[in-house]
Amino acid sequence: MADDDVRRRSGEPAMPSGDPPVIRSNVPGSFPWSVLHDRHPALIRKVGDATPYGPDRRRALDLLLREITDGVIGPLEGAVHDRELWESWDRGHVGGRWDDAPFLWAESYFYRKLLAAVGYFDPGPWQGIDPFEPFKRAELLGKGVDAELRALDGLPGMPAEEQAQTLLQRALWGNQADLGFRLSAGGAQDGGRTTDLPADDSDLLWSAVDGPRPARICFVADNAAGELLPDLALIDHLLHAREVREVLLHVKPVPYYVSDAVPADVIACVRRLSAAGGRAGEAGERLWSAMGSGRLAVRAHVFSCAPLPYSEMPGDLREEFASVSLTIMKGDLNYRRLVGDRMWPPATPFASAVGYFPGPVAALRTLKSDVVVGLGADVVTELDASGRPWRTSGTHAVIQART
Repeated sequence: MADDDVRRRSGEPAMPSGDPPVIRSNVPGSFPWSVLHDRHPALIRKVGDATPYGPDRRRALDLLLREITDGVIGPLEGAVHDRELWESWDRGHVGGRWDDAPFLWAESYFYRKLLAAVGYFDPGPWQGIDPFEPFKRAELLGKGVDAELRALDGLPGMPAEEQAQTLLQRALWGNQADLGFRLSAGGAQDGGRTTDLPADDSDLLWSAVDGPRPARICFVADNAAGELLPDLALIDHLLHAREVREVLLHVKPVPYYVSDAVPADVIACVRRLSAAGGRAGEAGERLWSAMGSGRLAVRAHVFSCAPLPYSEMPGDLREEFASVSLTIMKGDLNYRRLVGDRMWPPATPFASAVGYFPGPVAALRTLKSDVVVGLGADVVTELDASGRPWRTSGTHAVIQART
């Protein structure tokens, strides 16, 4: 079905002139198709295996599996608390085929339906129980995290700017610690990465941090555990060494995308840092104190789980982003929402794609989906010539900024 036909049928707004089409999952063998047809069914099984849900929850998981397999998007059932909200986000996709909805919308709605299937919102024993917590806990307690935290002990021997750049790079590449990505067959299991970044605006990022004082930073987090730990180490650097007045740490209000951070994950990670000793322990203690004083404030806005790009953010969120010195968007999903999950020509300037954003913004993102902007044509030619899936393998990353 053509994009224009899908929009007319669904009631989706007409695409502005010059904007590329949104990414959908209706091309067999494409990356979005594999997420909906391979990753999501596998995740349903893994969630069912990780927690001893009773027969009613397992039946609900089986029904969700059949729904996404059959290809028809069903409504939220029962007296759900957020029905009106999701109806306002629907755009007419419910009742259509999963493959024909925008990929960003379909992925988000799948996770909302998964929470419904495990009884996350329902009165009963599973209310408020994070279905992804077993995966997050295993990673947070893993030996790989021990090595990452011990590496912080080497920072004092570096010049100040090298310390800052090392922490920024660790936060950037920490985005490989995405459990939803690694649990899928296509995930980069070996942690491979390139040494050069196809786009690196780190100088612009630091200039915004070190601009007019006192600086306030919004940091929009992505994943918990192995990714949130280096994020928090970077935030500690901003507060302690860079003397940022306040960091507003945005996380998800409910479990989302397997390993996305919620407020409980922030607490767990700060405790993990504090218990590690050494430089990590010092950072953990400072972060705990910063949370108590309000210099590190946790936010969990409902729009963080919306199936929509940030160009459609509500007014209160727009006002907050407009009020700070810099907003740092972390991870692949936030990047897709920031620039719009569309078939952009990769040479599209990053500043053009985020021109609507109400303040200075930077993206730290490991490439794990098709969308990308802000790359030179020669860089794209070289990457394409490699014959490797550089857009989706997690082996390449970008630091992009518009200040």
